[in-house]
Amino acid sequence: MIFEDLPTTPTSEELIDKAFSRAARAGRAQRGLEAQQSMLQTAANIISDNLENVVTAWPDFEYDVDPFYYELADAIVDVDALRQSLSEVMWASRKAREIHEEYQSKLRKTDVDTARKHRKQAFARLADIVEQIDDHLLYINEARNDLRDLPDIDPDEPTIVVAGYPNVGKSSFVNDVTRARGETASYPFTTKGVGVGHFERDHLRYQIVDTPGLLDRPPAERNEIESQAVSAVEHLADCVLVLLDPSGECGYPLESQLELRDDIEVQFEDVPVITVANKADRSRDVEAAYYMSVETGENVDEVLEAAVEAIDYEPELPFEG
Repeated sequence: MIFEDLPTTPTSEELIDKAFSRAARAGRAQRGLEAQQSMLQTAANIISDNLENVVTAWPDFEYDVDPFYYELADAIVDVDALRQSLSEVMWASRKAREIHEEYQSKLRKTDVDTARKHRKQAFARLADIVEQIDDHLLYINEARNDLRDLPDIDPDEPTIVVAGYPNVGKSSFVNDVTRARGETASYPFTTKGVGVGHFERDHLRYQIVDTPGLLDRPPAERNEIESQAVSAVEHLADCVLVLLDPSGECGYPLESQLELRDDIEVQFEDVPVITVANKADRSRDVEAAYYMSVETGENVDEVLEAAVEAIDYEPELPFEG
């Protein structure tokens, strides 16, 4: 997943301590003017390089991040605020190099005592620059911690999203039709793990996802972050299976289940939405495209094949000249 390998971002205090302790060590290995020059170069390089590495470790949100992950990230951390913080850190990196260049020229034209004063002035300015971006460093590290545990879902794989009220049989269906029984991942803002499984048809790998806490209740009951997460799932879905429980054993009236189905059809207007009545061995008292029973196995494969056909996925082939 695109955010899972992001390194820890240092605090301003950690970075200043690292730079100046290394600089002191470098100074002890030299004498006179060379010692002051070495200390300044070491401190400035550590600060500038570490700050630049903080920025370059992140993917370019505009070009490198799939819309699915972009919207999820934006729901959690506010991508614009994160990009602003990264910009401020890059500014500080460049500023550290400017301070280094400014003071190195001064150190070459003076005696040792004056050089020591200039180097101390440079250190004070370097520390000030890093302290100015302390809040941005903290924000970047918080964003890293929030994003690294996003579910590992491949937006490029053809994807079936399973929706419907709780207890209608979604997770049982996902587990039944996939090789990865019980495979789950977590959104930071949902209480239950997201069910993710995979299966193959005609040598193509398909992904099937159940998103409890997002597509199992009406839009009016979702908070702003959850609504944006649903928007992210829109980018992911190539087909949506809406499972209904006409027996009512799930605890939700059939009328409410149908209203949720209608809401999902509106939100996912650009992809096929297939209505499936589960627990058909107990009740078929609803109009649906398919009737199945995960418990007995009735029509489970047929429903999966219908989703595959609805997606009608054709892989991109390499250009043949």
